[in-house]
Amino acid sequence: MDLNKTNSGNRIHIGFFGKVNAGKSSLINAFANREISIVSDIKGTTTDPVYKSMELKNLGPVLLMDTPGISDETELGVERLKKTNEVIDKTDIAVIVVSDEKVYSEKELLNKLDNTPKIIVINKVDKLTEEQIFNIKNQFIDEKVIEVSAKNKMGMELLLENLLKFAPRVNDKLFDGLVSEKNYVLLVIPQDIAAPKNRLILPQVQSIRELLDKNAIVSMVKLEELQDVLKLVNKSPDLIVADSSVFLEVYNKKPLDSRLTSFSVLFAKLKGDIDEYLRGVEALKNLKSGSKVLIAECCTHAPAEEDIGRIKIPKLIKNTINPNILIDVNSGFAFPDNISEYDVIIQCGGCMLNSKNINTRIEKAKELGVPITNYGIAIAYFKGILDKIEY
Repeated sequence: MDLNKTNSGNRIHIGFFGKVNAGKSSLINAFANREISIVSDIKGTTTDPVYKSMELKNLGPVLLMDTPGISDETELGVERLKKTNEVIDKTDIAVIVVSDEKVYSEKELLNKLDNTPKIIVINKVDKLTEEQIFNIKNQFIDEKVIEVSAKNKMGMELLLENLLKFAPRVNDKLFDGLVSEKNYVLLVIPQDIAAPKNRLILPQVQSIRELLDKNAIVSMVKLEELQDVLKLVNKSPDLIVADSSVFLEVYNKKPLDSRLTSFSVLFAKLKGDIDEYLRGVEALKNLKSGSKVLIAECCTHAPAEEDIGRIKIPKLIKNTINPNILIDVNSGFAFPDNISEYDVIIQCGGCMLNSKNINTRIEKAKELGVPITNYGIAIAYFKGILDKIEY
């Protein structure tokens, strides 16, 4: 992992949407001042979303997302629309690109982006007449509308200026309310078969960086050496952060006055809805033979022998509740369409997703009445220490 690069989950996600050949790809290239997306006069050149991480002045780290056209009604177009909907789920700011007076598709898109800040961008103003531009504006009287020409690179500063107005607030930090300056924080990081060779995973890296920024005293240890470290220092850790998979083992070894949490719980609070996760974990009590559980794993890494989501949590469910509970694992950024089939969803920490994407998942589950919880919360529940950890 490059420690100097911002993970995509911590970037502002800017989605560019519009009909086939509205000039979305050209606009992204002009705005970014580099070739990011393929541009062609052939309709439907963008067949899958294109992502580009970059730094934008005054806006910081962003992820630009170019989407397939929304007006393609072919069989392939249906698949493209599905991909576009997945992008909508994680869009912090939407740029809707319009280049003609027929805006039915764009109006439909507005409804899908109801709670998302958005800008209507009239592209190709170098070709449109004043009357056409007026007619387009008149159909978006309740929205922010700007005029640009991607071809002539006109209006790019205006677009940036308006994006800045909609930039989401900076999320609370992982350790806000938990750690103060000079606090001693001990990170317990297992190095089992699931641990990546020669590197730390994102939650660990992000935690270390933030703790250093807070002027906390931070150290790391493997579970096997935890007691050795506790004997070496004269002060009990103010906070111990453990991998969820060793929650109980750390709890049994920690000093009585040291508070305990996990990386997964910290990310649940940072990006998701910790209260909803705590409500959702109660649904585990109602599981029985034939109940269905969805493990929602955002990463797509190859499964390991001791994988938390694919191996450890399913074992806990079957061993603790009922061996005949049905468990499905969904890996990757896309949330499955059939979540209504499940009695409970257990979501990973979501370190690779942005807050918008995680909260969209939670809202979808709530709308369908499906309880949703989190890896760390669920493991603490199974280990019997949920009421003894910090949120």
